[in-house]
Order: sequence, then structure tokens, then C-alpha cells
Amino acid sequence: MESGDWRQKSGEKTSGNVSMPKPFGPILKRAFYERPTVEVARDLLGKILVHGAAAGRIVETEAYLGGGADLAAHSARGLTDRTRVIFGPAGHAYVYLVYGMYECLNLVTEPDGAPGCVLIRALEPVAGIGLMRRRRPSARRLEDLASGPGKLTLALAITRARNGADVTRGSLAVRSPAEERAFEIDATPRVGIRQCADWPLRFVIRGNRFVSR
Repeated sequence: MESGDWRQKSGEKTSGNVSMPKPFGPILKRAFYERPTVEVARDLLGKILVHGAAAGRIVETEAYLGGGADLAAHSARGLTDRTRVIFGPAGHAYVYLVYGMYECLNLVTEPDGAPGCVLIRALEPVAGIGLMRRRRPSARRLEDLASGPGKLTLALAITRARNGADVTRGSLAVRSPAEERAFEIDATPRVGIRQCADWPLRFVIRGNRFVSR
């Protein structure tokens, strides 16, 4: 099923006999995130990231582990004002600036006090596509709208103002898909890091054309 095919599904009812599509299900509960980071990173694939009127199916993630051994993780530097949200309760957004120009969205994992987070690397647009195109006018193809961590935050208008936001409630959330779709997962080394670069902690939906290049 291609991006946007959820429109073929019936769901929320409106007035009269008209049935409107329901592209996604309920918001994921905090318990989903209060688990080992790698499990969460894999299980986020296929879920729907929503911010306001725009949404995309998560097709690529990266796990960043706590405990100090993962030197690519921001939490390896310890508790700071910047990393405080990672050490807090699971199910919150950790948004930071990279290269001085792009904002990246991570979702905090593990029990409270145990740092861990998952970087959302790519989305398959499913709702608010016109809005996403206006925010990303340089993207010529649908596949380019959110095929990277900096691209998807622009497309969904996610900024550092959402740092610390509780994604188990509110306008920035992760939801179950309206219909589960079977897929296989590939694990590869993470992208664009120097330390622990060979760790296979990047997860993608195999064969999905919306993953980052």
C-alpha cells in the first residue's frame, strides 16, 4: 500500500451516512517507551508520527544507548542542561540542533533515570502532505519530503520548542497505524557519527523507498 492509501479505509464517522478515513489509531502509551532502547527503536517502525495536521509513517530509526559505553550518545557526556530530558521519564521528545542548522527529533526510552533515546530518521508521509510540501519546497519528489532527520522535522514543523514535550499526549505524538502492515527490518551501522560507528543500531523497513539515502 503506497503512501496516502489510508484514504481507502473507512474510519471516523461524520454527520449523515458519510464515513471519513481514519489514518491512524490511538497514541502509544508511556509503557511502550519504558523498555530497552533497541526494542523501542525496532518497534517504532511502522508507527505514525503526528504533529498537528501532518503525519508520517516511521520507516527509519537509530538507537542511542545509555550507560556510557555508547560514545555517540549525547547521554555519554553525563547529565547536563542539554541532556536532562534524556535522563527523565520515557515518552518525551529530545530535540536538538545539529550542524548549526537542522533540528533532530529523538524519543526518550528506558525507565526514569536510565538514559536512552531513539532518533527518528525518516518518514513516509501519510497526512498533511500539501502542508509538508509548502514547508519543504526544495523537495521535488514525495520520497524526499521527510527522508532524513532534518528533513522530517522541517516537514512536520518540529522545532526545539518541542524539546521535552510529552509524546504520549498533545499535538506531537506517536500513534498506532490504522492497519498493521507486515514488513521486514534491516539493521545497519548508524549514519554520520564518528564514535561507535560500526554498531548496527540503525533500523529500516526493508525495501521502503522513503528511507534516507
